[in-house]
Amino acid sequence: MSLKHVSPLAGLLSAALLLTGCFSETDKNPGKTADQRLRLAMLQPPRSGLTPLSDDAFKLSRWSTTETLVTLDKLGEAQPALATTWQQTGDNSWRFELRHGVRFHDGSLLDAATVVNALTVAAHAAPKPRILDGVQLTAVADGEQTVKVTTAQPDPLLPQRLSSPQLAILSQKAYRPGGVVDPRHAGSGPFELMQVNGTSNARLERFGGYWGEKAKASGIDVSFVPDGTARGAALRTGAADIVEAIPVSQAPLLDQKLIHEVPMPRTNTLYLNTRLGVMRDPALRAAVRDAINRQQLVDNVYEKRADVALGLLGPALPWAAPLRQPVSPPVAARKPAGETITLATFSDRAELPEVAVYLAQQLTAAGFSVKQVVREYSQIESDALAGKFDAFILSRATVLDSGDPVAYMYSDFACKGSFNIAQLCRPDIDQALQKASVIPAGAQRRQAIMQAENLILATDAAIPMLHERVIQGESADIRDAVRDPRERTLINAATQRVVQAD
Repeated sequence: MSLKHVSPLAGLLSAALLLTGCFSETDKNPGKTADQRLRLAMLQPPRSGLTPLSDDAFKLSRWSTTETLVTLDKLGEAQPALATTWQQTGDNSWRFELRHGVRFHDGSLLDAATVVNALTVAAHAAPKPRILDGVQLTAVADGEQTVKVTTAQPDPLLPQRLSSPQLAILSQKAYRPGGVVDPRHAGSGPFELMQVNGTSNARLERFGGYWGEKAKASGIDVSFVPDGTARGAALRTGAADIVEAIPVSQAPLLDQKLIHEVPMPRTNTLYLNTRLGVMRDPALRAAVRDAINRQQLVDNVYEKRADVALGLLGPALPWAAPLRQPVSPPVAARKPAGETITLATFSDRAELPEVAVYLAQQLTAAGFSVKQVVREYSQIESDALAGKFDAFILSRATVLDSGDPVAYMYSDFACKGSFNIAQLCRPDIDQALQKASVIPAGAQRRQAIMQAENLILATDAAIPMLHERVIQGESADIRDAVRDPRERTLINAATQRVVQAD
């Protein structure tokens, strides 16, 4: 649905009318009740037929129709879900006790065979779910309600890994020949997925047989609305109750009581090339560090809807800031003498080219000569990874599906990291990351992560500028929508729409 060729007013009205048509007719004249259907406008349509083995898994998770063996708390530590307890039984093996009495939407019961089937399909999928990249996982039944999971290498984060929505446990009937996974009537959550109409909409109903707290809402009507203007209009006109990812440009047009900013584990970072070009000089990297006006970027590009970065890890990881220590001593900056910097970024994320413009101005004022390069991501990634730019602006997710930042740090800053745009190679950083990687989840691991962050920041190879937020819209009638930095949950059993009759 594109509104590019209509007037702004007509576009907003059209969007509202179109979205109203996507939702249930019974919701147009509600009485006083807490048993209302929830009308949800989502950013992206399904890309892979809603198979949980793809990124579509996060949609199923956000609708609370599929569930995993464990979930994560705010600290990223594993909590019971379909598994009630677990223990490590060897360097490479774990034992999970399953919850009794869990019934799938098709009426079948959760047991060890069902879990083994789901995990085995995921482990042998092509392509694998990204949470299993580099992981050789085997699951076998150890009794009717117990599963033993082993990995080729020791994995202290295995419980966290199994929290990924891509490793959701579906009933055995969901798994079809040819690698097809159909999530309809196959989950175990408080809402049952009934119907999916391509990339247009989906319908879910309350599942009366849910093992936990029953859903307060009678169902969910989902509409996929890629156009940001249309999503904003849906909230403003009341056509949707909950709206994903409202663009920053639309936020000022909406009732501020209806929008909620959720910190994201995503940092807008300037990567400096430590191997080639003028940024090999630590003193010039320090000059770049000192020249950046983060507040100007937050105020002007993100319209104050972002957070100034003090480190690689931001407010979405609430444990990071209390553990962060200042870099001591920071490298002293050298005054630039007109050295030329090639500053690059990509156009796929609308804010980044504008960030590049402001950075170019700031660096020019500091004494550098700046050349800008902006391309689509698919056309610039290989050059960035090959070290062809002096500086590269990247909006980077700092935790992956395990809820832990070590994998991101290794990828970006280890000598053999696969995404090392800064071309950084420091034995002390590699040692710190290796140390953190083998510590089980908990306070000691978090301390080790922050020690590694400190070493990375000391190099000025990556200069964190700001932490992004996502803007979530909720009508005044909505209660208990979930505001999840990891974007795993949006609607749960407690979410409801309470409408007062006139």
